[in-house]
Amino acid sequence: MTTIPEPHPAASGPGTPAAAEEPQIPASARRAPDLAQRTQDGAAAPEQGQGQPSYRAEITTGEQFQQYAQLSGQGPVIFALYRGSDAAAMRNVEQLEQLIDSAQGRLLLAAADIEQSPEIAQALQAATSLTAIAMLGGRPAPLFDQPVSPEQMQSVLGQVLQLAQQAQLTGSFEPVGTKGAPAEKPLPPLHQKAQDALAEQDYDGARAAYEQALSEQPGDREAKLGLARVGLLARVADADAQAVRQRAAEAPQEVDAQLAVGDLDVAGGHVEDAFARLLKLFTAASPEEKSRVRERMLELFDVVGAEDPRVVSARAALMRALF
Repeated sequence: MTTIPEPHPAASGPGTPAAAEEPQIPASARRAPDLAQRTQDGAAAPEQGQGQPSYRAEITTGEQFQQYAQLSGQGPVIFALYRGSDAAAMRNVEQLEQLIDSAQGRLLLAAADIEQSPEIAQALQAATSLTAIAMLGGRPAPLFDQPVSPEQMQSVLGQVLQLAQQAQLTGSFEPVGTKGAPAEKPLPPLHQKAQDALAEQDYDGARAAYEQALSEQPGDREAKLGLARVGLLARVADADAQAVRQRAAEAPQEVDAQLAVGDLDVAGGHVEDAFARLLKLFTAASPEEKSRVRERMLELFDVVGAEDPRVVSARAALMRALF
């Protein structure tokens, strides 16, 4: 393992080699802090649960390499260059990833399969199956060029963090993504058919697909919600908002005019305005019109979501108005 050179905050730029005379690690940095609890084989123990933040980015181009090298002006970026055909190298990168993830944004990992991206290997002069390099303030510092134990890996990453702190490179990185998250379940065929129709603004096709789903499974809650949303989208798709609102202002007792504005308000995110308007309309409507207003409100409740506080409040107000 190579001794890490001390970075300088005023580096000349990404990828710039360190000066020939490089200071050694100061004594204060030689005791590396623990980065994580250990598993039996020495690797960092991931937190329980799924969907944990990941600080590993897979880079494949020189442009991406430059992008992550520039991020080293914010904090330490660890470049791990490996051969995808080498199982030991792959395993070491995974252990490195676990340790870096446990640092919770103080480190960022940029990994590259040099068999797929030889130009990155050339840029960092990586000649072995595994090469790890820390970039701090645009200056590369070799870490190791062969598989090492998790304990050694943890120690050297601790040293990197110490040096970054001394160089005032202590910015926090955002997660690159998540790992261990449950795979998204595919939609049932009729639901997918409805979504495909909606993507083409084919509201009749989407409505037909959801209605068929409900016919086959009357308890299909998602199909019912989808049908309500399709109905709203179809009603507002070609509406002239200015004309609709003007008509409603001129005819405050006209049910169709007020329902149309309620649709526009929900579609535009003005949910409370829509429910207040329709509740007022329900109270003043004739007995034969009350049913229409109530049905539209229940449909819009489904569109917004039963657990939404605005729906809960409006539903209670509707119940009071009914009785």
